[in-house]
Amino acid sequence: MAIHSVTIPLAEGGAVSGVLAVPEGFRPGEGTGVILAHGAGNDMDHPLITSVANGLAEAGHVTLRFNFLYRERGLERPDSLEVLYRAWEGAYRFLHEHPRCPPRVLVAAGKSLGGRVAAQMVAASLLPVDRLVFLGYPLHPPGKPERLRDAHLYGIAVPMLFFAGTRDSLCDLALLKAVLERVRAAWVLEVVEGGDHSFHVPSASGLSDEGIHRRILERVLGWLEGEMDVGLRPETESNQSGLES
Repeated sequence: MAIHSVTIPLAEGGAVSGVLAVPEGFRPGEGTGVILAHGAGNDMDHPLITSVANGLAEAGHVTLRFNFLYRERGLERPDSLEVLYRAWEGAYRFLHEHPRCPPRVLVAAGKSLGGRVAAQMVAASLLPVDRLVFLGYPLHPPGKPERLRDAHLYGIAVPMLFFAGTRDSLCDLALLKAVLERVRAAWVLEVVEGGDHSFHVPSASGLSDEGIHRRILERVLGWLEGEMDVGLRPETESNQSGLES
């Protein structure tokens, strides 16, 4: 594959950095493209984002990971929702209109904040992607499960893949399952046993971060390539599977 550092222009001025990975032999207008956004406290070079993006590209899917504008400027506090939207829209437009690699199917993926913003845009018909992947969904603030961030999920019609750790302080697993039972889109839930919000697991498990990342990548690939029950509807059959094997 070929990896390129790119500059992604934003509407109303400004730009953010990105990394475009194009598989060998990828043909414009064919295949799947995946755009990956980072979480609030990290950037596009987060090990999970990088591992999944490169692994998908090695498997034949074009990928684009990008920075939000605040991280581009070296700031810690996330941008306003409007500015976060502009970064996602810029990344979508960049890949969708790129002359060498516009994909036939486009997937939005994100870690925590990056995934939540994508979901809000899809629900509002502002991000016309075909699927969504959540690498740790921030369902509520830490320690405040009563403040659910779930309203927009009920307005999404495209298939969704969720990864959730059993020790995630931003996503009570029982609450997430209850939310998923009420969404109208097809969904799959992958549970990372012992995982926190970044999928770190206790050392006693014998699993490294890299090992967990590989397993997440395998599950994403299986879902994209139709080897998992992406078409099932939650009201007819459970879509939950596990990541402990």
